[in-house]
This record gives sequence, structure tokens and C-alpha cells, in this order.
Amino acid sequence: MFQERLISNCVQTDIQSYMRKMVTEWMAEVCSEQRMEEEVFPLSVNYLDRFLCLRDIKRTQLQLLGAACMFLASKLKETSPISGEQLVVYTDNSISLDDLTKMESLVLQLLKWDLSAIVPNDFLDHILHRMPFDKCDVRVIKKHAQTFAALCATDCNFMLTPPSMIACAAIGSALKTLRGHSGQDLYSLHVITRIDMELIRACMEQVETTVRSCMSMLSPPSAEHTPTKSGEATPQQEQPTTPTDVREISIMMESQNQAASASQQQSLQYVHHPYHQQHQAVPYVY
Repeated sequence: MFQERLISNCVQTDIQSYMRKMVTEWMAEVCSEQRMEEEVFPLSVNYLDRFLCLRDIKRTQLQLLGAACMFLASKLKETSPISGEQLVVYTDNSISLDDLTKMESLVLQLLKWDLSAIVPNDFLDHILHRMPFDKCDVRVIKKHAQTFAALCATDCNFMLTPPSMIACAAIGSALKTLRGHSGQDLYSLHVITRIDMELIRACMEQVETTVRSCMSMLSPPSAEHTPTKSGEATPQQEQPTTPTDVREISIMMESQNQAASASQQQSLQYVHHPYHQQHQAVPYVY
């Protein structure tokens, strides 16, 4: 698999792609529950991937590395960063504060203190403000694009994709989810970013595959609610793990697919395209 080759090229001998996915999803949950700034999660994943490309670690150290990367990103982007003690609690006390500070120092050393990395979120506003729609639409589209970009951060397939491309594809997929497929939207993204339209379309397909894969893992909410680490919480207090709740996107995409299906049945000239088979929900393999 491409993901396995990519992880192996990152000098890792023990870490596998599904382990990275698990730790990045945990990082997203922590960032969401702590209501961190939107840039903290993608920035921490950026540190994580750059570290994994430089230093071989054991699987038992992966969560420690993720915690250290969140610790650094929170300090860089937030006025009131998360404390080391809170991160230790989020790991179920599987690490110590001393372990966290030592890993933090190691990350800084290997990254040579270069922490101001560019992430997809940095491009969203620049692209959206040049798109031809109202400001009220921009807020909704941006939330969905942030969600798609966050989901891409958990997928190894996007490790080598430029952040500008991810941002462009995330906006295109958000527009497709909200307003349906539009060649004009795709052309506008091409004009703004100067990225070839075929590349944008291919990356959008990859984003949509990742989103469908994540949605396939969603199970119906149970009657019992598992308490979080901060204490008992009611379902109404539960925060989504991404800027826009993935369940909301799931409902919207299902409605869109049902409408498209009805339209296709009425058309006598409908030509089946392999796209409809490429983007079925793909379950995770552990």
C-alpha cells in the first residue's frame, strides 16, 4: 500500500500507517475538547510528520510524540496554551510530565526550532475572499473546508501533498457538498491558485474518499454517553472533533446523493462514470 511505503520512507521501522491515523484522531479530539485554535491541530500534525521523517521511534512513543507536538503548537498559537499536566491526563497517565518535556526538547532540536510551518488553513481565507460569493456563504464554506482539511491531516495519503493544494481541494469539496458540482467553481479555483484543473479535480476526489471513509466509521449515537476526561457531560455539551460536525456533513452528502440519484433515474441519456464506484465508503483495516 502507498501509505505503508510512505511510512517506511520516513525512516520508521515500527510505526505503521494505521498507528499514525489513530494518534492524529486522538490529537484532533483533544484539540476539539480543549477548543484550541483551528491552526493548532494541523500544525501539530505537521510537527509529527516532520519528526517521523527524521527519527525512528517505537510505537509506544507515538502518543508521547503527538502530545509533545500539540504542546508546542498550542504554545505557538494560543494565548492560554494547554498545560503539560492536562496532556498527561489525556494520555490516561501513560506518560509523565518529565517524559513530555524531554520529548518537547527533542522535537525542537530535530526541527531546528522551525515551528512557523505553513498549513492548509493559512490558505483558506486568501482563496475564499477571491471567490465570487457572499460573505455569509464564506463562513459556512470555510467551516466545511476546515473540516475536510482536518480529516486530510489524519490520512497518510496527504503527507506529501502541498498545503495549498489541500486547501484548494477542501474548498472545492465543500462547495460540491453544499451546492453540487459546478464547473464554474472549479474554474474559479484554477484562476485564483493557478493550479491545473485536473490536479484540483483529482485531489478533490481524494478528499472525498477520505471524508467518506471517516463517515463510514460513524456509528449511531448510543443511549449511554461515555464521560470525558474533564468529567460527566451531557450529549448536548459534547463538542465535535472537527470544526464542522462530520455527522452534519454526512446528512448533507446523503441528501445530495439521493437528489442526484433521482435526477439520474429521470434522465434517459445518463452515462455511468467510474467516479461513482471510486468513492464508496472504505472501512479502516486494522
